[in-house]
Amino acid sequence: MMKKHISIIGVPMDLGQSRRGVDMGPSAIRYAGVVERLEKLDFDIHDKGDIAIGRPSKNEVHSDGNLKFLKAVTEASEKLASVVDEVIEAGSFPLVFGGDHSIAIGSLAGISKHYKNLGVIWYDAHGDLNTAETSPSGNIHGMPLAVSLGIGHPDLTNIGGFAPKISPENIVIIGARSLDEGERELIRERGIKVYTMHEIDRLGMTKVIEEAITYLKDKTDGVHLSLDLDGLDPSDAPGVGTPVLGGISYRESHLAMEMLEESKLITSAEFVEVNPILDERNKTASVAVALMGSLFGEKLL
Repeated sequence: MMKKHISIIGVPMDLGQSRRGVDMGPSAIRYAGVVERLEKLDFDIHDKGDIAIGRPSKNEVHSDGNLKFLKAVTEASEKLASVVDEVIEAGSFPLVFGGDHSIAIGSLAGISKHYKNLGVIWYDAHGDLNTAETSPSGNIHGMPLAVSLGIGHPDLTNIGGFAPKISPENIVIIGARSLDEGERELIRERGIKVYTMHEIDRLGMTKVIEEAITYLKDKTDGVHLSLDLDGLDPSDAPGVGTPVLGGISYRESHLAMEMLEESKLITSAEFVEVNPILDERNKTASVAVALMGSLFGEKLL
């Protein structure tokens, strides 16, 4: 049998948020042994290295109203979209390491070119559905899902030359427990499916993932997993910039990844917001690598 191919793309981006250090996330994930772990699962791994991220000057912080570092984030997103596009064209699975969650703008721009009905599982404490008008901070890492829906600044929504990248009915958010009012309104208006921590506690992770798979499998031709490590509880993943108490457990997350692997739905993935400066002995990067093991078929027996 031919080996399955995974292409790793690092995006050392820290401009989408306000806490430095998350640009070292890709290095921390590699240091935690991701290549060796996936090679043991009989994958052919091609690490394409890191995309170069420009360093803007201080006067670019609010270069466009309430959007911080718009030009630099746009340029990085274009670069990432191009690399992801090439990886899929070559028949490889794109596995993207962040960096802050603004990188999903580029990931989805590159991926969605190859699918008519791309599904997205957004595993995150946050909705990331803000715009310049609704964001309390102006941080673009709180906007990538809205941008991918075609909502937001045109420089961001038109990455790759088209918009929108995804449809609201093809999104499932899992683990939400911190939503701004504008995000709540958008979720209600667009009918986006959300499993908050209330649903996870009440239904259990098995039921949540079963329902998510059923919801997506017949109407999508590919599913992208966008996993923010702050979706997990801070006790399990402390090295994130925007931790929120009461999150998904380490074991629940492994179960979710194992079930997604069994479903064979996932066609691309990214793991974001690993910040080694805020971490405890690279714990969060190690958690990310362990979850990747489960996503790609690692079994105890």
